Amino acid sequence: MMLKIKRVPTVVSNHQKEEGEEGSRRGGGCGRNCLQNCCLQGARLPLYTFKKVDRINTEQKDVFEHDKSEPPVAFLNSLLFGEWEDRMQRGLFRYDVTTCETKVIPGRNGFIAQLNEGRHLKKRPTEFRVDKVLQPFDGNKFNFTKVGQEEILFQFGESEDGEVKFFPDATIDAENSPSVVAINVSPIEYGHVLLIPRVLDCLPQRIDRDSFLLALHMASEAGDPYFRLGYNSLGAFATINHLHFQAYYLTVPFPIEKASTKKISTLDDGVKISELVNYPVRGLFFEGGNALQDLSNTVSDACICLQENNIPYNVLIADCGNHIFLLPQCYAEKQALGEVSSELLDTQVNPAVWEISGHMVLKRKKDYEEASEENAWRLLAEVSLSEERFQEVNALIFEAISYSGNCSGTDSENVLEDAIVEHQSLEEVNAINENSHSAMVTGSQGCLVLQ
Repeated sequence: MMLKIKRVPTVVSNHQKEEGEEGSRRGGGCGRNCLQNCCLQGARLPLYTFKKVDRINTEQKDVFEHDKSEPPVAFLNSLLFGEWEDRMQRGLFRYDVTTCETKVIPGRNGFIAQLNEGRHLKKRPTEFRVDKVLQPFDGNKFNFTKVGQEEILFQFGESEDGEVKFFPDATIDAENSPSVVAINVSPIEYGHVLLIPRVLDCLPQRIDRDSFLLALHMASEAGDPYFRLGYNSLGAFATINHLHFQAYYLTVPFPIEKASTKKISTLDDGVKISELVNYPVRGLFFEGGNALQDLSNTVSDACICLQENNIPYNVLIADCGNHIFLLPQCYAEKQALGEVSSELLDTQVNPAVWEISGHMVLKRKKDYEEASEENAWRLLAEVSLSEERFQEVNALIFEAISYSGNCSGTDSENVLEDAIVEHQSLEEVNAINENSHSAMVTGSQGCLVLQ
């Protein structure tokens, strides 16, 4: 039987409407200045081109090597934030996210809670399929070619001549399908945007090597560890089946970034793979690599493996693209099977990449006021695969990596052996830490309120 859950989708564009309503309005021309053929002729948008990063620099503050020349425009502070604030002044957002209350919850992990009551109001309920991670693109449903061009901040792509360049008024090359950065009209935090690879190609929500490398380049260009990118697969609370990453800026460490890790293996290309320890959601942590593409290929191959095996997952790209967390999950499946408590369901929290990383977006004032480390842990523990299932999934991932060209013959054998050995010791570590957490008493100090 197909698994479905009634849920409220995140509205990411002002032009996300009921299909019938949209079709009746379109008629002979949409009149929305969209990204479809009816409106593309003569359309122009700013264009930022990045220099391809070849090698990782482990000695400097910046993770990936760039030449020391100043870029024509500051990517994050001037371009992205400047364009985002312009759209705020033009009234394109559904609410002012800067007025949402945010606090750090007392406790060892430092979970972050935000009260965002406006994010789920006046949204239409829909049937959301959760049993298929890979689903074909459906042009009849909402997708990012239907957004107004005013919601697009700029085009983003690799430079043709190896130099960082900025063109404030560039033609949209429909034949080569540009990648674009757009606002999320229902933002979670300041600077909340969407990276949409090759937007006109209408790719479904599935990671490939090229799209993931593009996301790492965006993190590298931003050059700020507080600007993070996230990805949700279908079945892991992606709401639009059109390939996209999310990103926003928040000046506190995410709990997942502070979590302990245990090394599993280091590949021939220098990519180090570890497992999260004493965190409510089981996951893998990737870092290093002799080149940016080594890290990107390893993680994207792992994502492709999960997709092909119909395993929902989330990805967090942190530390300017240097640290990547891969988190298979099963919350939507449990929800569809009636295995999630009514107490958790009543919160209406859909644990996607940001919640799993420790930024809890709460929709009810009651939940915000009563937010505690225990409550956050309890929700995220329901997201996680069981230890047994997680190790089965890890075996699939390591096998895929070992046969994808990321490992030499000897290394491919060692990767699987290392995973088995480390799993045995990790079981002991996790058992000790979980017992320790159960016995922990959360302090009664007041919460740190973020400005």
